[in-house]
Amino acid sequence: MTSLYDLDRAQLAEALAGEPRYRVDQLWHGLYQEARPLEEVTTVPRALREGLARQFTAGLHPRAEVHSDRGATRKWVFALHDGATIETVLMLYRDRVTVCVSSQAGCAMGCSFCATGQAGFTRHLSTGEIVEQVLVAARLAAPRRLSNVVFMGMGEPLANYAATVGALRRLHEARGLSARHLTVSTVGVVPALERLAGEGLPLTLAVSLHAANDALRDQLVPLNRRYPLERLHAACRHWTEATGRRLSLEWALIDGVNDTPAAIDELADFAGPLRAHVNLIPLNPTPGYPVRGSAPERVRAVRDQLGRLGVNATVRDTRGRSIAAACGQLAAVTRGRGGLAVRARAPEGGAPARQQEHPEDAGQPA
Repeated sequence: MTSLYDLDRAQLAEALAGEPRYRVDQLWHGLYQEARPLEEVTTVPRALREGLARQFTAGLHPRAEVHSDRGATRKWVFALHDGATIETVLMLYRDRVTVCVSSQAGCAMGCSFCATGQAGFTRHLSTGEIVEQVLVAARLAAPRRLSNVVFMGMGEPLANYAATVGALRRLHEARGLSARHLTVSTVGVVPALERLAGEGLPLTLAVSLHAANDALRDQLVPLNRRYPLERLHAACRHWTEATGRRLSLEWALIDGVNDTPAAIDELADFAGPLRAHVNLIPLNPTPGYPVRGSAPERVRAVRDQLGRLGVNATVRDTRGRSIAAACGQLAAVTRGRGGLAVRARAPEGGAPARQQEHPEDAGQPA
């Protein structure tokens, strides 16, 4: 069965054939503007809602919820209709509310330091499965308004190009989110990156770089063997010229690997001509990559070195590390294969399990 969220507006109109035309407007507004589940869109008659519920399936089924940072970071494990699982993270800040969504169940990119990559790939998500993550988060963030969506969860968004772009357009046009508040992270699927530049969406692009010489990047990001740095740099330049948007480069700082002065000089050489912003991310621990992240003093030294080299750099505010919700840590068990064990699991057929806040986060500011 198809999810109701997989239908675009024209397809929804077809599903409502025989109903007054305004029913499409009512249902579309209820689902997207108000982020209500179908059963709560009470502007539509109950009989019609029940008929749609029989015809279309819900895409996401909550299985577990954990939280940290005094409730300001919340992670959900969702089961999909075929039993695959994904993870979604909601982060509440003083000035914004951000949801980090998955675009695939698992990931085929195989980045050595990323738990999702270590767990392997199951399948692409549909447009509706991506969008529904945002709408669930919007409901659960209330009364605060969801303002930002980052495609930085499980999977490589540009390897699932059609569904990712479909979700971006749906969130922009139906939900009304500014394209500038939509961020897509990619390890550098160059043909898709070049194609995205022509979509007319002034979104934010974040390239997961992590190394600026091919020998090291081949080890950390295996896709580099197909699209090496010279080609990736050209694609990034094309993006900035085509969109007029500033590029962000993500750099997970790994102790003794890519935090050396020589490695940072290489980063500056890559970022400088692009006038790119560098987002430094202290490496988050994962079971399959027993290497430490850079110490806080080294992180600050890297930021300062980039500043002296004329490259703007900031350090990412790490959220949810204790619940495996931070960058690179998402790895729900997918069809029972690989990945990390879910910290809290619902009984079969029961409500989603909940885990209380992790003690080490109790004193952190929201």
